[in-house]
Amino acid sequence: MLNDIEIAQQAHMANIKDVAASIGIAEDDIEMYGKYKAKLSSELIKKVSDNDDGKLILVTAINPTPAGEGKTTVTVGLGEAMAKLGKKSLIALREPSLGPCFGIKGGAAGGGYAQVVPMEDLNLHFTGDFHAITSANNLLAAMMDNHIHQGNELRIDVNRIVFKRCMDMNDRSLRHTIVGLGKRVDGVPREDGFVITVASEIMAILCLAKDFRDLQDRLGRIIVAYNYDNEPVTAADLKAVGAMSALLKDAIKPNLIQTLENTPAIVHGGPFANIAHGCNSVMATKTALKLADYVITEAGFGADLGAEKFFDIKCRMNGLKPDAVVLVATVKALKYNGGVPKTELTAENLEALKKGIVNLEKHIENLQKYGVPVVVTLNRFITDTDAELDFVKEFCTARGCDFALANVWEKGGEGGIELANAVLNTLETKKSNFKVLYEDDLSIKDKISTIATEIYGADNVTYSPEASRAIKKIEEMGFGNFPVCMAKNQYSLSDDPNKLGRPTGFDINIREVYVSAGAGFVVAITGTIMTMPGLPKNPAAFNISVTDDGVIKGLF
Repeated sequence: MLNDIEIAQQAHMANIKDVAASIGIAEDDIEMYGKYKAKLSSELIKKVSDNDDGKLILVTAINPTPAGEGKTTVTVGLGEAMAKLGKKSLIALREPSLGPCFGIKGGAAGGGYAQVVPMEDLNLHFTGDFHAITSANNLLAAMMDNHIHQGNELRIDVNRIVFKRCMDMNDRSLRHTIVGLGKRVDGVPREDGFVITVASEIMAILCLAKDFRDLQDRLGRIIVAYNYDNEPVTAADLKAVGAMSALLKDAIKPNLIQTLENTPAIVHGGPFANIAHGCNSVMATKTALKLADYVITEAGFGADLGAEKFFDIKCRMNGLKPDAVVLVATVKALKYNGGVPKTELTAENLEALKKGIVNLEKHIENLQKYGVPVVVTLNRFITDTDAELDFVKEFCTARGCDFALANVWEKGGEGGIELANAVLNTLETKKSNFKVLYEDDLSIKDKISTIATEIYGADNVTYSPEASRAIKKIEEMGFGNFPVCMAKNQYSLSDDPNKLGRPTGFDINIREVYVSAGAGFVVAITGTIMTMPGLPKNPAAFNISVTDDGVIKGLF
């Protein structure tokens, strides 16, 4: 059986000009990066801005397990299936990070016969967006340290610098660093650290900016440090905005590629959902809605992270109103939540399925709090039995959800027809009454408590003394009306990754809180979550190689 990269390398890709033409985009409205990649021009985005919006469909999932769920695969397959049904559809995804590519997951372009291509380009350097974001981030850090070295006119307190450098790689050794060692000309010694690029505030800003002017305004509001009077010092104070904008002028433009079946896909931005807000760019989503009748997008990890942030951050800030949600699960993952070891997941086990399906149940309940109709889909495996599939279907329909099987990994768009029809039926028969989970005027602690108790199922929230002091300062600075971006492990509804299923009787511990003033949200870090991941003992990088004729192997 072919693996993902081998399937992708056998694809017959259409010229990106023809892919663009399939959704009414002229060649003059794209900026080509070779034959198979392009950026959408600023002129196109303005040209279509008065078009009516299509339907917005979010794809999310249960909490991820080692058994796999296939959320991006289903997103791609659903878009392909819509196209097979003659619907004018567009897929809107995030760009993969190099961290997981060389770390645990490998590539992130979908899977099997439901992938976006060119797969290697997308997973590696693509159109350079991540490099631009990394460069802009580190330019700001360099200008800040240079300002301190050159006399520190802004009176920055070196013990209260909050902006970190970044790189798009898992490197635990860079979490905590010392910079400025050496001679006087080498800078002022101080503690520093790195975050992974997908956790950078500049990544969040690029993904939440409405246009280039908004991007520049947001960059200027980034708080890099506090001075000796405990007042914030911003990127605008450092006169860094113009140069940062120059680095990001092309990165802000959404990218156009295609699926294995030549269905168009806009892929842009890539914040993680466990440590950032987990959604592709607003510009990509809004442009897609102007170009297509149906836009299928995804949000990272489980619905407790990606979907909650999609609704409470992205939709809240930009007036987006999703029309339906597809919730992805697998029988194997549900049995894993029911306590079955990974090695025994292929055997029929209805008792474990009944025990583990509570994780799916909680996600259904959470999504229904937002007033959006839910379609549950099982990403089907050959080992799933009819009894198991019937049980899950009955469970979901009893809770007011449409249900469909997806076999897109094996069959591409053809394997998503049942799901596409279920989504179309939901759109036609059920009205979305979208609402956010909490109001802007709640206190920060009340917002955190609402997410923790209603979405995670926690009993209470506890705070470190540092977190409580930070919240008080943030509210004093006038940022109390911001939404909250919770940084939490993805494997459990709780902040303990070992608590599977639907845990009860737990508290959420808030370790650290800070404001991303440019992005427009407050970040609350729970448990032991890290903003710079590390590599595992046997990273995916071990399996990646290049043949003598330049063909990449092992990137899947």
